[in-house]
Amino acid sequence: MNFKYVTASTLVAVLLAGCNGGTALPDPRLSGRDAEFMALAPKAAVSSQYERYLVDYRTNEPVGSIIVDNRSKFLYYIMPGGKAVRYGVATGQDAMAFTGRAYVGAMQEWPRWIPPKDMLERWPHLQPTADAGGLPGGPDNPLGSRALYLYQNGRDTLYRIHGTNEPEKIGQAVSSGCIRMRDIDAIDLYHRVKVGTKVTVL
Repeated sequence: MNFKYVTASTLVAVLLAGCNGGTALPDPRLSGRDAEFMALAPKAAVSSQYERYLVDYRTNEPVGSIIVDNRSKFLYYIMPGGKAVRYGVATGQDAMAFTGRAYVGAMQEWPRWIPPKDMLERWPHLQPTADAGGLPGGPDNPLGSRALYLYQNGRDTLYRIHGTNEPEKIGQAVSSGCIRMRDIDAIDLYHRVKVGTKVTVL
């Protein structure tokens, strides 16, 4: 599932953007359900570097695509004119992190969470949650406000870009392996992408 194929220009873009604080961007507009759930969702302060910025970013990847830098804990949404929206993220630990190319195969708002098989093997106490059909979407759900499901060759990789009920872990490597965002950032990114959006994870 994991494979590495990135261009030199993609790597240079990540390094350049990491040095640029950029321009802070306003929060997206929320639906009524979003506002209700966000009011109840866990809160945590994150370092200012992991907030949402418009930054200078040069890359050969197409406008409208996503680049995730596992090392720096940033996700970039590529904009026209050598710019990108940069978000702070939490990524997987080295042994569990996805790397390579994929695309958004599905998208959901406040998605249901079902513990995957490998997680059940590590944490058997989650088996009753899986047996019950998972956890309904909402402010305490581990997938948070939005989920982008990463696919390769028509198949679900089981990796996601998603919100989180543990915002204090943004900027860290965490064990599940998926790419976590602050809920407000997951909503912002969700409004920008579509099914088929290309994703590169370094």
